[in-house]
Amino acid sequence: MDHFLTSTVILLLLIVVLGYFNEKITKFTHEIALMLFAAVIGGALVILSMIFKGTESVLDILNRFQFFNLENFLIEGVLCFMLFAGSCHMRLPDFKKHARAISLLAIVATFLGAVFYGLLFFGASKLLGLPLTLPVCLMFGSIVAPTDPIAATSILKKFNLPSGISFIIEGESLLNDGMGVALFVFFSGMVTAEKNGGFFFVMAKELFGAILVGIIITAVCFPIFSHTKDKTRQIFASLLTVSLSYVLCEIFDFSGAIASVVCGVLFSTLTSYYSEKGKPLDLDQYDIFWSILDTLLNSILYVMLGLSFIHILQMPYVLILSLSAILANLIGRSGSLGVTSLLIGPLPDRYDKMSFIKLLTWGGLRGGLSVALAMSTQDMVDSNIYTIILGGTYAIVFFTTIIQGMTMHRVYQRIKKGID
Repeated sequence: MDHFLTSTVILLLLIVVLGYFNEKITKFTHEIALMLFAAVIGGALVILSMIFKGTESVLDILNRFQFFNLENFLIEGVLCFMLFAGSCHMRLPDFKKHARAISLLAIVATFLGAVFYGLLFFGASKLLGLPLTLPVCLMFGSIVAPTDPIAATSILKKFNLPSGISFIIEGESLLNDGMGVALFVFFSGMVTAEKNGGFFFVMAKELFGAILVGIIITAVCFPIFSHTKDKTRQIFASLLTVSLSYVLCEIFDFSGAIASVVCGVLFSTLTSYYSEKGKPLDLDQYDIFWSILDTLLNSILYVMLGLSFIHILQMPYVLILSLSAILANLIGRSGSLGVTSLLIGPLPDRYDKMSFIKLLTWGGLRGGLSVALAMSTQDMVDSNIYTIILGGTYAIVFFTTIIQGMTMHRVYQRIKKGID
């Protein structure tokens, strides 16, 4: 039987059964429950395969969800659709209102976070006797510095944050991908001793090239979207817009992630413009389609991340590496936010700087994008260093998604009580 169909059936079975169990029993956030329970199931199956003979096929099934499958699923598959779905409800006027805060967080905080994290982990590697150079640690920092838009928009929106702070968090997570990619290209170039044109050249190319592609493709495809009376064709036009933009960015070495976000924001802004002019578009099927697709793709991602977690448990020094990576990440994130907050100015929703730093530090969730970047380093470093990078990235992704995600509501309530 075709492995793709078998894997699809297994994924859908886990999504439906685990989701139903969570709905009726545990009542966690949907994404957290899928990742947590998938990791537990994967670990249990591995233990059973070691206890009972004749169950080697269990490991064969789990091996279909290896890291490279996850990388292909994200980078060469559905990342553009996930980003479009997450950004298609943003409004350009709202972005203008908080442009200073979002821009500083997406650029300055991401850069400082990568540097702080890299320096901290470099120091930890020396104490642990790990063979990591400073460029490798800085590359590691660039992998985990940008917050993940998928995790942020799917988990944080459930806590009813104030509109201004919520928009800043979502805007930062959606726009700092380009900065993270540029930093990754720059530091990975230092690791491989290749010349990539310098950081500012890479950043300009990644960011402005992606914005230009997103604007042009949206300008070509949106008239079809807005003038057709076929609701299905509206959906097809939006799919074409984001996928074509992403493919063109891949060809020209721009940031496909940024282009996808640009397309989503422009679609949202243009549909709002039509409504303000008294010519509202019928978007019922369009909204339902992107909502369902967003939920499905996020569910698949978190189940695959959970199943992949069993590989991390087999890595050497997994506990000390995980603790070092998590601690460096928290310190690096809070430090970068502390410096950036000095430049932001007044904050919305009566937030003071300390409350803002606490909220964004604990709300700095990481996800599949960091894992995909970590997996892409396999050909840049030797196998031992690759294992350290991948293991540390997975530790941060799981800690931020499960531990921080599960306690985020409690942290927010404490911060809110202090503000009120």
